[in-house]
Amino acid sequence: MKSLSWNCSGFIKGVSLEVAEREVKVIFGPSGSGKSTLLRCINMLSPPDKGEVYLRGQNFMASGINLNTIRARIGMVFQTFNLFSHLKAIDNVSIGLRRVKGLLKEEARAKALEALQQVKMEQWADHYPAELSGGQQQRVGIARALAMEPDVILFDEPTSALDPELIGEVLQVMLDIAKAGTTMIVVTHEMGFARAVASEMIFLGDGVILEQGTPKHFFTSPKSDRVKKFLKQLQILYGSHEELLKQSYEEESK
Repeated sequence: MKSLSWNCSGFIKGVSLEVAEREVKVIFGPSGSGKSTLLRCINMLSPPDKGEVYLRGQNFMASGINLNTIRARIGMVFQTFNLFSHLKAIDNVSIGLRRVKGLLKEEARAKALEALQQVKMEQWADHYPAELSGGQQQRVGIARALAMEPDVILFDEPTSALDPELIGEVLQVMLDIAKAGTTMIVVTHEMGFARAVASEMIFLGDGVILEQGTPKHFFTSPKSDRVKKFLKQLQILYGSHEELLKQSYEEESK
C-alpha cells in the first residue's frame, strides 16, 4: 500500500505500509486518528482519493477492477459483529461461500462448519445471533471471514463492543489463527495480543503514521512522548488482558 490518502471525515494522509504473507500488523492510536478509515480504504469500502493498494501484485486502484472480486479476497471482522439476525450461525458463515464463491449449499455448509470449528463454535452452529453472547457472535464473525479463505483478514477493533468477561475468548481465537499463519491487519488497543503475535506495530495519529516498529520497540523504547503517554494509559485500562495473552504466548513457546 503506497501513499494512501482519503480526505473525508476520518481522513488519511499519505499512509504507506507493506504486509507480507503470514504477518500480523497491529494498528493503534487515539480515537479519530483514522484507524478504521484506513481499513475501509484497504478493502475499498471507502475508496481512497489517491494512492495505490496492491494485493499479490494487483493494483486495486487500476481502472476496470471488479471491487466485489477484490473484497472477496480480503476478510473483514467488524466491531459490532454485523451478523444477519434472521440466519443461524452456520448460515451467516456459509452465505458468502454460496453467493460470492458460488458453492452449492451442502459444500458451503461443510466449509462453514469447518470454520466454526476453528473458532470453537461448532456446537452453536444452529443458533441465531440473538441466542449467542457478544463474544460468541464475534467468533462467528471471525469464522465467516476465515471460511472465504482470504489473502488477508482485517480486524476493526474486534473486542471494543464486548463486555470485559467476553474479551478473552475472542482474543484467544485471534491468537490461535495468528499462530496458524493467517495474514492479519488488526486495529486494537489490546496490547497483550500485540505483544504476543505482532510482527510490527503502527501508531496512527491525525491520519498519519507517527511511529512504527516491533513490539519490543514499543514496549521498551518508544521514541515519541505521545506514544509513551498513550501506552501508559492502555496499560492501566487493559493490563489484565495483556497478562492473559502474555501467559498464553509463553505457554505455547515452551
